[in-house]
This record gives sequence, C-alpha cells and structure tokens, in this order.
Amino acid sequence: MRFDSPAFTDYTVRLSNVFYAPGKERGEKVGDLFATIAPRYDLLNDLQSFGMHRLWKRRVVSLAAVKPNDWALDLCCGTGDIAFALAQQDAEVTGLDFSEKMLDVAKARLENAETEIPDLRFIQGDAQELPFPDNSFDAVTMGYGLRNLSSWERGLDEMIRVAKPGGRIVVLDFGKPANALWRKIYFTHLRCSVPVVGLLFAGRADAYAYIFESLKHYPAQWGVAEKMKERGLKDVQIINFVGGAMAINFGRK
Repeated sequence: MRFDSPAFTDYTVRLSNVFYAPGKERGEKVGDLFATIAPRYDLLNDLQSFGMHRLWKRRVVSLAAVKPNDWALDLCCGTGDIAFALAQQDAEVTGLDFSEKMLDVAKARLENAETEIPDLRFIQGDAQELPFPDNSFDAVTMGYGLRNLSSWERGLDEMIRVAKPGGRIVVLDFGKPANALWRKIYFTHLRCSVPVVGLLFAGRADAYAYIFESLKHYPAQWGVAEKMKERGLKDVQIINFVGGAMAINFGRK
C-alpha cells in the first residue's frame, strides 16, 4: 500500500479516530489512550524524538526559573520528567495528571529514586479544573498536554489563574512549522511514520496516529501565543525547535 494512496489515507484516518473525540468525550478518550501507552511512554518518546525531548524539557525548566522554596506546578505531568527536573532546583513541586496509569509510573520513579525527594508529590486531577487557590505558584508548566484537553483555552486560563503575579507560564507541545514545505513533510511523518513506531514498540499504531489528529484541531504555538497576549500575559515568547515542529510558549503573569 502506497503512502499517497486513498486506501492508506483512509486507513490512517480510521486509526486516528480511535482515540480522538471532540467535546465532552475527549477526556475519556485521552484517558484510554494514556492508560494504553503508559508502560512504554518514555521509550516511545525517546524513539520518536531521538532523545531530543529531554533537551526541550530542560529548556522548559530553565524558563520556569524556579528558585529554592518556590512553588511549582507541572500539569499533565505524565511520568514526571519535568516535575522531577523542577524538584532538582529545590522547589516545592506538585505534578498533576488525569491518567492514573501515567501517575503510577511517576510515583514508582519517585519511590525508586536513589535519593529522597521530599518536596515532590503527584496527584490526580483535571488541568481544566485545578484544585488550587488563585495566585498559588511561582511557575506553572505543561509538557505535551494542552493539545489533549477538551478545551485548551480553559486549560491555559487555569494555568494563569493559579500562577502568582510575576509567575512563569511555560507550555511545550507539538507545533506547526511556518514553512509550508517543512510542514507538509513533518505532517506526513506524523501521519505515516509515527504510527509505525507505535505499532513496532508499543503494539498500538492507533495510539500514535492520535498525535496528528489532535494537532489538526490545535492552533499550536501561534494560536497559544495570541491567547496568552489576550489574557494579559507579559514577555510572551515562542521558542521553536526543529523548524517549529516542536515549540515552547512562554508568558509571565
């Protein structure tokens, strides 16, 4: 079957629709997705990005700029990469995620850490309805999560609400390259190659076909930056990686 054939296009559409749903059903579908891939999530991230996701997450932590005794919140924390890195800066860190299976991996990492990390905790919750008062955190981060919310705008509003005045809002996610040729190549990679990696190493092509489907319905770095400005954030920045295929959105409350 050729990648440019109608049959292949139909096949990838059917794959992508397994875990994607608009509106209120989105949360349940995303929960099912991450329950499926949690055991192999870190391995697949390394394979898909050739390990570069670790560098991008370090940049998130650098932009969060937490100091000892700062309060930091990492949303959609997954298996905890960003939360652990924030805790290494001696901040008081809370990692929150909707997926119990992903949190199980994060908590196991915490329990098995070589040294005790007393100022890091993981809790289950909804990034669109955070259980924290206004103006609680010096930094609020999110890696590969805003795109997965049923309302990314609501998720961003919640990040802003719980950040203290002067607090840093940092979002890492898949982007949409500005260059038309590179965007077409990159989207073809997401639609065709990434599901194959998911099939080979996680046994689920459909779980990774979801990435392209979710990105189609997400405004990516440009839309998020505009919304940050609309919400009154200062120092709004876009930091692009790999020609905009990945991006960080930064703003200060």
